[in-house]
Amino acid sequence: MPDSSARVYATCDIGDAALARVRAAGLRLEVHASPLPPAHDLLLRKVQEPGLIGLLTTLRDPIDAALLAAGAANGLRVVAQCAVGLDNVDLATATRLKIVVTHTPDVLTAATAEFALFALGTLARKLAASEQLVRSGNWSHWHPYLPFLGQEVHGMTIGIIGVGRIGRAFAARCIGLDTDLLLHDPRHQDAALIEALQAECDLRFRHGLSREQHRVRFVDLPTLLEESDAVSLHLPLRADTHHLIDRAALRRMKPEALLVNTARGAVVDELAVAEALRKRWIAGAALDVFAREPLPPDSPLLDPAIADRLRLFHHFASGTKRTRLDADPDVGMAGRAVAGLLAVLRPETFGDPRQLPYIVNPEVLD
Repeated sequence: MPDSSARVYATCDIGDAALARVRAAGLRLEVHASPLPPAHDLLLRKVQEPGLIGLLTTLRDPIDAALLAAGAANGLRVVAQCAVGLDNVDLATATRLKIVVTHTPDVLTAATAEFALFALGTLARKLAASEQLVRSGNWSHWHPYLPFLGQEVHGMTIGIIGVGRIGRAFAARCIGLDTDLLLHDPRHQDAALIEALQAECDLRFRHGLSREQHRVRFVDLPTLLEESDAVSLHLPLRADTHHLIDRAALRRMKPEALLVNTARGAVVDELAVAEALRKRWIAGAALDVFAREPLPPDSPLLDPAIADRLRLFHHFASGTKRTRLDADPDVGMAGRAVAGLLAVLRPETFGDPRQLPYIVNPEVLD
């Protein structure tokens, strides 16, 4: 019989449907009531409470060595993160202390890729400026090119940095807009990916769906920056990707180039991006993630002088009802987070949890 005193603490409400599955598994569940994240000292107290064996977390929760040590001493078995990526989790300490860590890859791939494409389109076609013109009452007449014109994404050369799940999905969507693609990944080149994407470009051209033949190639980072009309970032935050897009990188880009970041905030140097926009080294940027979230009120990115060229979003790329809240682990982040939790705490419902791809450190289960 499952231990009815076993408890799980959720640092955030991830939706009734997914949380109901935790309760249905016979686990006592407490959900942090505020939409703001729990303070670190509150989390420390929670992991030391009797019977606390599972945490449901988000990227905003610092799951550090002190928290993990306190939890391990009290029987904490799993940290199930409702996010892709583990920037906030001390994975090495969790593994050493035999605490399983899970996250939610795959289920947000499509939503994030299409958001990156829409962000690029919003930026290129100056949609925010157009709406502001209408709402402000300053649209006094129609003119062929005044007060401004946008750029077409159609026909661009788009540079994609990072070709994991989301980068690949973004590339596939760009092909439908008849673009050339330059791919770069700091860790590897994927010849099979190039072949598949090029085959799709060829097929569109052969059947008359594209008027021009478009190309896909892997290139080094300087080439990508220098030749791309738009650059989209899709790579994790690591030591070798921190401030990958810095002042020097931005200086390599075309004056008419656009930058989109839906990856991690610290992959770009935000001070350098603000400078690049002020000095018009690049034409625009759209950012969904930031080094500090929420974005501090004194951030240089909030400078009114660059507001017409900079779109800022609230870490919203995966922000659809389906992707964020669906209780099906093959559909929604909430469902996959709960599935990871239950795979460890109620393995009889999942079989061997070591076979689940969203368990990050399956060696702990051995």
